[in-house]
Amino acid sequence: MSSKPFKPSRLSQSASSDASEGPRPPLPPTVTFGRRTTSGRYISYSRDDLDSEIGSNDFMNYTVHLPPTPDNQPMDPSISQKVEEQYVSSSLFTGGFNSATRAHLMDKVIESEANHPQMAGAKGSSCAIPGCDSKVMSDERGEDILPCECDFKICRDCYIDAVKTGDGMCPGCKESYKNTELDEVAVDDGNGRPLPLPPSSGVSKMERRLSLMKSTKSALMRSQTGDFDHNRWLFETKGTYGYGNAIWPKGGNFGNGNEDDDVVEPTELMNRPWRPLTRKLKIPAAVLSPYRLIIFVRMVVLVLFLTWRVKHKNTDAIWLWGMSVVCEIWFAFSWLLDQLPKLCPINRSTDLNVLKEKFEMPSPNNPTGKSDLPGIDVFVSTADPEKEPPLVTANTILSILAADYPVEKLSCYVSDDGGALLTFEAMAEAASFANVWVPFCRKHNIEPRNPESYFNLKRDPYKNKVKPDFVKDRRRVKREYDEFKVRINGLPDSIRRRSDAFHAREEIKAMKLQRQNKEYEPLEHVKIPKATWMADGTYWPGTWLNPSPDHSRGDHAGIIQVMLKPPSDEPLLGNADDTKLIDLTDVDIRLPLLVYVSREKRPGYDHNKKAGAMNALVRASAIMSNGPFILNLDCDHYIYNSKAMMEGMCFMMDRGGDRICYVQFPQRFEGIDPSDRYANHNTVFFDVNMRALDGLQGPVYVGTGCLFRRVALYGFDPPRSKEHHPGCCSCCFGSRKKNANANISEENLALRMGDSGEEEMNLAMFPKKFGNSSFLIDSIPVAEFQGRPLADHPAVKNGRPPGALTIPRELLDASTVAEAISVISCWYEDKTEWGQRVGWIYGSVTEDVVTGYRMHNRGWKSVYCVTKRDAFRGTAPINLTDRLHQVLRWATGSVEIFFSRNNALLASPRMKFLQRIAYLNVGIYPFTSIFLIVYCFLPALSLFSGQFIVQTLNVTFLAYLLTITVTLCMLAVLEIKWSGIELEEWWRNEQFWLIGGTSAHLAAVLQGLLKVIAGIEISFTLTSKSGGDDVDDEFADLYIVKWTSLMIPPITIMMVNLIAIAVGVSRTIYSVIPQWSRLLGGVFFSFWVLTHLYPFAKGLMGRRGRTPTIVFVWSGLIAITISLLWVAINPPAGTNQIGGSFQFP
Repeated sequence: MSSKPFKPSRLSQSASSDASEGPRPPLPPTVTFGRRTTSGRYISYSRDDLDSEIGSNDFMNYTVHLPPTPDNQPMDPSISQKVEEQYVSSSLFTGGFNSATRAHLMDKVIESEANHPQMAGAKGSSCAIPGCDSKVMSDERGEDILPCECDFKICRDCYIDAVKTGDGMCPGCKESYKNTELDEVAVDDGNGRPLPLPPSSGVSKMERRLSLMKSTKSALMRSQTGDFDHNRWLFETKGTYGYGNAIWPKGGNFGNGNEDDDVVEPTELMNRPWRPLTRKLKIPAAVLSPYRLIIFVRMVVLVLFLTWRVKHKNTDAIWLWGMSVVCEIWFAFSWLLDQLPKLCPINRSTDLNVLKEKFEMPSPNNPTGKSDLPGIDVFVSTADPEKEPPLVTANTILSILAADYPVEKLSCYVSDDGGALLTFEAMAEAASFANVWVPFCRKHNIEPRNPESYFNLKRDPYKNKVKPDFVKDRRRVKREYDEFKVRINGLPDSIRRRSDAFHAREEIKAMKLQRQNKEYEPLEHVKIPKATWMADGTYWPGTWLNPSPDHSRGDHAGIIQVMLKPPSDEPLLGNADDTKLIDLTDVDIRLPLLVYVSREKRPGYDHNKKAGAMNALVRASAIMSNGPFILNLDCDHYIYNSKAMMEGMCFMMDRGGDRICYVQFPQRFEGIDPSDRYANHNTVFFDVNMRALDGLQGPVYVGTGCLFRRVALYGFDPPRSKEHHPGCCSCCFGSRKKNANANISEENLALRMGDSGEEEMNLAMFPKKFGNSSFLIDSIPVAEFQGRPLADHPAVKNGRPPGALTIPRELLDASTVAEAISVISCWYEDKTEWGQRVGWIYGSVTEDVVTGYRMHNRGWKSVYCVTKRDAFRGTAPINLTDRLHQVLRWATGSVEIFFSRNNALLASPRMKFLQRIAYLNVGIYPFTSIFLIVYCFLPALSLFSGQFIVQTLNVTFLAYLLTITVTLCMLAVLEIKWSGIELEEWWRNEQFWLIGGTSAHLAAVLQGLLKVIAGIEISFTLTSKSGGDDVDDEFADLYIVKWTSLMIPPITIMMVNLIAIAVGVSRTIYSVIPQWSRLLGGVFFSFWVLTHLYPFAKGLMGRRGRTPTIVFVWSGLIAITISLLWVAINPPAGTNQIGGSFQFP
């Protein structure tokens, strides 16, 4: 880095605490924040480290006072804030534990040109001051901001110098500037002025945003409760709107508790019928009633069958009978756990037209028709650019930036947990290409908005495209995308060559310096760490290609780079510029906020894998954009339906939506082989189980494609939680009566935690839960308020006034990003509840299920949103080994859940009974593998021993068996009917249930027991998102055979059953009195096992046509030889003829 650390400076501080009479703690060290401009000057900031007292239990709030001086006067916000935001977006912010927080001004982020004015390092005019090579200030369109009428080009730093030291004279025309008021946020006067922090008292930035707050109790007013009339207040008073809501008018006395005041309902609510945003679509009774009836019938038959089995022992083979009965009892129990939560399946639909009418159309409360929708922060996580190709991640980012959601309300955060420069520059390239791709999608309504998927569509791309220039635009954008792919794929070599060149230059400099210092001494070889260099010729602060201290995968500073600065509030329409690739007349060319984040990692800290990275994004986004809702996506899951976020918002903004913690979308996959050999589409889970859970308390969280409510992630209880206290014995059909304290205002319960024992949260306890970032704590009530539904109907509880979110967001400044750097440091979570109760929960490799379980356990509800056009699409491993490792990770997490306090048996009374059963099944299903493996060997043992699990195949046993099988098939048919899946998909799921149960699930149980008993930690392999090496075959990965120990049990089962069939047939044929009934029973169940394992056997054979015929010939010969050897070693006694009487029973 070109910036240098500065000496820390002490500043006068004022501490405010509840325990003000106690001894004053020692002054904490100052965190330095500095940068070096391209003109050679150093700009220094410093910030007091609020977390310096590691071992102290006192949480103090520090306020840095900056008195106004002649050199510190406010600039006109129209210039100063935009210039400051441009500076922030062009700076790479780094910092962390025991290190200075720095902002490195980058003139060049990527080697290619950055054309969009919102992008970091965007090209622009150079400063006309001799000796200065900085860029001129620019506006949203990239046009130069020239403060003087003579149009003299001057950069931000030189403009500040001219005003301060040049008496406000323009260096060009020597005339005085008309506006000389300055914002000295980033001016260095030699005293090490600190970075301004949000004060703990008074009016902070967040408090200004939420100026409707009546007191620290977060008591917000609602129109429908009769506290005051928003409509009348807005139009008959001088009330105005602040960020996210209305501010109090001067002298306003609303909500004073006077119940005698007359209340007038808004007239527009009375004259216009209210329409809901969502509807429940119940399953037809003609399907659901028989479905429930058959479940009940099968339960009764299973009880009768197991009772009969226990009473009728097989005295000839008591060991065989005992093992089979134990397995069958467990299978019945497991089926019951899986089937009971399916009693109440439902479907849902949304109405996007109503959403648009309520939130994006002109109304008395929103005369301009600006979007009144809340903000959404989209999280994309990646960890290893080798296993998760940057091109895949870049396409996901492009689909997010092009999503059909208000641009100013959308923010995208990319978490690079590997800290790789390859990912950083790939994201910068994606931001640059978005300048072309996003307006193209908006102009021609492109679907899907992932360029790789769009240009590889098999259907006609010109269908339903009416604009005459579409063909020309598509051809140009396709050519530009091909060049973009070449740049992305060439980044590894480009970074390596660049780093080698800069390293050689540094070695030459070091050698020259050594020669100058040691003219007469023998020269030694100079060893310089081989660094990784960025495009602007400075060190990369993250992980180097050749790891070294402070620059390795688990040891690097925190990094934040604003790739695309926040867009302007008003639409920015393009024009017919001949220099542009396509004509963008009347097309909005703004791009959403895009931020690259790599959290700090240091040795000795547990970084908690993906969950820790997501929590770092939660904190950083709360400070930078604070969207009330969070959408998290894996790097390979892109937005397939551009209106997916609008559909999810219908549920959150509808009546009762404030009690929804998340909206889960189904996972859909591309690149799966047509036969779906390993059930990768997983439609039985996503279309049957998840729809059924939607009828209870909601679907489980599956790790991606989920729209969260931010305050639910913070660990708060849902609003009106005491009114919805179902109890452990209630199911989906009802709840207990309201609590006696229901008369307490709902606003006082908006931010409440169940273990607080109070009606409302004590704000003084927030630092112990969330850390001592005052900015983060101030953002919590803002996010809660902005996430409320619209109070446009008397039945909407806990709502917000219409038109409250139409005000522009505040611009980014350096202090905001510096605060975000501090909250992604490795030490920030120490002695807080992050990962324990707040955010993504730690302690399991399946942190997604645990996080969703904790929310349901607090009483929140979730919703399953199945859209007509798939919301998101991703990739799944089609290779057998990769698929087994993926299932192993899921099953291992389930075993961890079972042995932890997250076991559903320990759930709170707020979780519904059937929801508790569903979560219990999540933790128990891997243990079925133990019984499944035993049961798969039983047919072979039966054939080897000549016995069977029952004494004889009598009519009673066959009748029970037939009834159980028929009812299972009928349930499958009805599930197919109400869920919409196909029979083949159901059968593939059954096959892979046995394959996974005999391989990965057993290994997961063993690993879980080792962790619980011996404390051996479990490590999992990141699922590869890259394809096979054969570019000509889309499914090349399917035929690659990669050995793993997980294959041993299924292979053993297949071999033993094949040999057992041969032995059983041979014995029966050579027997004097053949027992054909026992043979048929054993052979039938052996074929049942082999039929389920057929996809596994096919995966071992590799590519079709590549398996030599001699392999099959030798396999048959070996099977015959083994059977003949068995007969020769143990021939049947008294054999006189082959086959004996050869009679069937």
